[in-house]
Amino acid sequence: MRAMHISSDHPLLLRIVDDLYAQGWSQQNIFLTEALTLELAAECRKRSAEGELTPAAVGRGLNQEVREGIRGDHIQWLEPGEALACDSYLGLMESLRVAMNRRLFLGLEDFESHFAMYPPGAFYLKHLDRFRDDDRRMVSAVVYLNQAWLPEHGGHLRMYLNDSGEYDVLPTGGCLVVFLSGEIPHEVLPATRDRLSLTGWFRRRPTEIVL
Repeated sequence: MRAMHISSDHPLLLRIVDDLYAQGWSQQNIFLTEALTLELAAECRKRSAEGELTPAAVGRGLNQEVREGIRGDHIQWLEPGEALACDSYLGLMESLRVAMNRRLFLGLEDFESHFAMYPPGAFYLKHLDRFRDDDRRMVSAVVYLNQAWLPEHGGHLRMYLNDSGEYDVLPTGGCLVVFLSGEIPHEVLPATRDRLSLTGWFRRRPTEIVL
């Protein structure tokens, strides 16, 4: 597989940008190709089997702690150059970052992302993706890596939208969900099988705090 890059003017990216402008979130059921989805899922499972995915913490800095009563996923952060499939995904996200900056003027500087595996029964309680003392995360992006996922498997992403109440997203392979990090509370519901995803955040420069 060759590293994947697309133009920031690609119609798919422009749909995401238009959705973010109009409603603050976007769902694209076919964002990744099937081949890239399979490669990323295999990479996630390989890292899990090798013990590289570790229990995710809540909080930030010195206040971080693992609290399975709040979230139960296992994660590993992505770094460029580790795997071609991951680099292809990061290339797509870079194209999306440029598209959002050009049309929404968000001042997004970078993108951070990690693999996330939720074992059966694991969940993540309702939360916002922006920390109280750090406003850098502007746009959240979740892409799912699950093959042959059925509604009865559970594991939905539930977003709480001001205008239409709750909205559930089935975590089917290749699907991308993007939303404003500081404005849309959401949770991950328990599933009956391993639930794989790549979760990330587009970040702006931190705001200067004047004392």
